Amino acid sequence: MSGLAAVLAGHEQPGIHLWAGAFDVADVRHTVEHAGWGFGYVDGWTRADTKAAFLAEVGETLGFPDWYGQNFDALADCLHDIGAGTDGVLLLWDGWATLARSDEKAFNVALSVLGSRVHADRVVPFSVLLRGDGPVVPGIIRLD
Repeated sequence: MSGLAAVLAGHEQPGIHLWAGAFDVADVRHTVEHAGWGFGYVDGWTRADTKAAFLAEVGETLGFPDWYGQNFDALADCLHDIGAGTDGVLLLWDGWATLARSDEKAFNVALSVLGSRVHADRVVPFSVLLRGDGPVVPGIIRLD
């Protein structure tokens, strides 16, 4: 989990990263939460393979309020409010390539919105790990 450990320890800048760690989601969650970070998990293989499903899944996993409108504007608004009381928030997105290949526009907008939160001047860091293989995503580097 060296790349993940670097993110959690602050040795790697918050960001959107490709990650090849083949660890069970429960083990990743435990590691992240043990470091004092909040954790969210998106299963792009079975639960978030369309724009609508992705937006719903992110809202559920990150505990967005009932008023979350499940659109990209609402996602941006809710992302700005996450992480209070934690050392950071990490979103693990398995199967991201499914959305990237089926709806490239929605995937690019999702990355843009997530990236806006990553790079926002916030006290609480936010990182996204895109796990698994997929198309080349310009500007996204691999952790491990």
